[in-house]
Amino acid sequence: MAVTNRLACYSDPTDHYSHRVRIVLAEKGVAAEVISVDKNRYPAKLLEVNPYASLPTLVDRDLALYESTVVMEYLDERYPHPPLLPVYPVARGNSRLLIHRIQRDWCVLVDQILDARSKDAARAQARKELRESLTGVSPLFADKAFFLSDEMSLVDCCLLPILWRLPVLGIELPRQAKPLLDYMERQFAREAFQASLSPAEREMR
Repeated sequence: MAVTNRLACYSDPTDHYSHRVRIVLAEKGVAAEVISVDKNRYPAKLLEVNPYASLPTLVDRDLALYESTVVMEYLDERYPHPPLLPVYPVARGNSRLLIHRIQRDWCVLVDQILDARSKDAARAQARKELRESLTGVSPLFADKAFFLSDEMSLVDCCLLPILWRLPVLGIELPRQAKPLLDYMERQFAREAFQASLSPAEREMR
């Protein structure tokens, strides 16, 4: 049996957590085998290496990693160029905190909207909260090319998959969110972002 030395990423082609990792791979220019997984039929190899059978899962020779933020930070350290976390500890800490806040404030709402088990009223409330929250932070995107940064970072990698899915989430941002809308337009046009998209994601817009 051939030994696999290639980097393999088990990925859900529609899920925003898997999309984060694919953006990092594309930004780094890392040649990885992206294995699209049907949630109703997990490959035996995935079940073997990940006790939770969760996506995304990264396999690098004998190492298997899951939980998207763990995978992203590993890739940033394993392939240091271009860096997607700041060099200095204080700035790194701030970036990690922003990722945590995206997780707590926005990802929870996205997951609730997309969960078929959510009641219509709860979904509508989550949609309203997400739209208002994104509109509220829009001025933060006015001064920098990226989210509170002059360079692309893991924070952007967490945020962009949510913004790409706004049409699917049933959210249209108002005109006063122009700095955020401009940020989206710039980032979505980037070559690496386009390379990160699965065919299913391309159909979302």
